[in-house]
Amino acid sequence: MDPRIREHAEIIANHSVDLEAGDNVVVDAHPVAEDLVVALHEVIGDRGANPITTSQRTGKRQQRAYLRAAGDGGEARGASENASGETASVEFDTPEHELALIENTDVYIAIRASDNVTQTSDVDPETQSAYQQAQRPILEERLSKRWCLTQFPAPANAQLAEMSTEGYENFVWDAVNKDWEAQRDHQEHMVELMDPAEEIRIKSGDETDVTMSIDGNPTINDHGEHNLPGGEVFTAPQPDSVEGEVLFDMPLYHQGREITDVYLEFEGGEVVQHSAAKNEAVLTEVLNTDDGARRLGELGIGMNRDIDRFTYNMLFDEKMGDTVHMAVGRAYDDTVGEGNEANDSAVHVDMIVDMSEDSFIEIDGEIVQRDGTFRFEENEV
Repeated sequence: MDPRIREHAEIIANHSVDLEAGDNVVVDAHPVAEDLVVALHEVIGDRGANPITTSQRTGKRQQRAYLRAAGDGGEARGASENASGETASVEFDTPEHELALIENTDVYIAIRASDNVTQTSDVDPETQSAYQQAQRPILEERLSKRWCLTQFPAPANAQLAEMSTEGYENFVWDAVNKDWEAQRDHQEHMVELMDPAEEIRIKSGDETDVTMSIDGNPTINDHGEHNLPGGEVFTAPQPDSVEGEVLFDMPLYHQGREITDVYLEFEGGEVVQHSAAKNEAVLTEVLNTDDGARRLGELGIGMNRDIDRFTYNMLFDEKMGDTVHMAVGRAYDDTVGEGNEANDSAVHVDMIVDMSEDSFIEIDGEIVQRDGTFRFEENEV
């Protein structure tokens, strides 16, 4: 086994989830990630914890089969209304046995990897949205545990990134197996700027100019704990404060489909206009999931300089230096200050703006990054 896989497993156990004896651990992984699953089981055994492995979240082939069958039978199962008042084609119940598993879990580890990154591309977007709604209590329970989401460098993911398998392996482990304390110290400079701030403005090119209040909301230093790799600082906007327009000029994959050139216009915190050059219907269905899906739940600043290329993998792409990302939907609880409103939604969909050229980040009227260079990296920006 590649020694970097064992190092990856040790970082998950020691740094990301603080594994302890007696912990009940769920490892959710696609079979293609078996080597990392095996390495994790060795570590879990050494620590005296108790593992179980599932493919409930990451095994997309069986999920596709289930959702297509359920969607075809939706009329018999019943219907529900989405946020736009339209009748959705199928209604799902929250699976209580899956919820019970997570309720009795101390640690949840999800390993992204795929043999086909577009496996669910032929599942109806409305069906996928209805399924996400039913899964929401399980998501909330997972987020209350010690959890980590990470990546195994599978060939299908390498192909999507337009890299060789070996090249992608090197890319992933360079981004994952690193000195996370040094990364934390680097990112703390940005936390110190954002944490006491009231307003932040993001400007890039002619089509992105958006302001939002972050007053009273904590800024989180993500240095490889919940997300591995880490490499961002993030917070939640005040839901009603977002004003302006954003062109997300980097693509994303959602529900097995590529969405490109997402454009959102905000008034009073709500998306009032939207478009996409490709798969706009998928974007529309995301925004129609519920009321909170039309508001921002996250603003993140990418700061991991070892992630130096776009790979169609949001776990990495949103951490890339010279980028900003925003997520429509759910705000994470630890980014919402006491007494502030938390945006609530069944979805959390990240989208990225390239900040490497003709761009700046402004905090309370002061520019703190220009064209991808932070004020604390150079004497002037």
